[in-house]
Amino acid sequence: MSRVPITLACWDYDRTQALADGSVRPEGVDLTYLCLPVEETFFRMLRHREFEAAEMSLSSYVTGLAADQDNRKLVAIPVFPSRAFRHNGIYVHSGSGIEKPSDLVGRVVGVPEYQLTAVVWIRGILAEHHDVPVASVHYRTGGMHQPGRVEKQALNLPPEIDVRPIGPDRTLADMLVTGEIDALYAPRTPRPLLEGRPEVRRLFADPRAAEEQYAAETGIFPIMHVVVLRREVYQERRWLARSLYTAFERAKAATEQRMGETAANRYMLPWLYDEVERTRRLLGEDFWPYGLEPNRATLEVFLRYAHEQGLTARRLRPEELFAPETWESYVI
Repeated sequence: MSRVPITLACWDYDRTQALADGSVRPEGVDLTYLCLPVEETFFRMLRHREFEAAEMSLSSYVTGLAADQDNRKLVAIPVFPSRAFRHNGIYVHSGSGIEKPSDLVGRVVGVPEYQLTAVVWIRGILAEHHDVPVASVHYRTGGMHQPGRVEKQALNLPPEIDVRPIGPDRTLADMLVTGEIDALYAPRTPRPLLEGRPEVRRLFADPRAAEEQYAAETGIFPIMHVVVLRREVYQERRWLARSLYTAFERAKAATEQRMGETAANRYMLPWLYDEVERTRRLLGEDFWPYGLEPNRATLEVFLRYAHEQGLTARRLRPEELFAPETWESYVI
């Protein structure tokens, strides 16, 4: 029986290495792993549906799903190739007078796009845990280091949320340096901070401590990306959802095994063994779970944030995101 050719666009992750090198093969699938930067993958999949399967921004997927209930173009499987804590992604102009999160109220804050997953998490965390209501901030959108970035999808936000683009020849990084914006929420570190510019600093002086405290208090390790299939590909062969899900699980398991190796360092981190042990003490043995049920609480929080921030007209349920074939774990 011939295998079904599937092109998967996904970045170069350790947890997907076995899929990229072919040591794990999805059952019934002839997989081509196309390694692309995440922004390019998202844009090409959302605008042109170029791939049978792709890594996708959780927020972009949720926003599109909620806006197009009658003609859903993508369907997800509960695989999360990217997760990240985001307290470290809040940057402020050093002369802004912003010393604590609540000082952000009433300020002008840059975001590459309003709907970015990282930014949804940041706004939600600030609103829920630090008394910074979503509508209390003025948002300015645009490119971080290159002018001209726009929202990947059209948004229909409540009027009380102030979102406007910056000038077509401006960048958020430059505006943070000059103080034209007071702060920046972003998944990538702005270049001025990397260059040691004194005008820019992180809001949280010790973001890891803040992130560990958040994890301990909430049990949440924020999800950034999900894996999607074009709906017509899925509908033609619904077994593909389970086949790909299982393959991603096997690939992650292979990486978890490699991380435990101490005879020789596979990665250029001298204290990796200690980092792995520390992470497991804080987040649990399976700290990067796939599947619906292990991630239900985290997904429910994100879907609540998306609704509260005007990205979805109603609050979606986690089950609505994923192919039913992947809702349950099989015990063999």
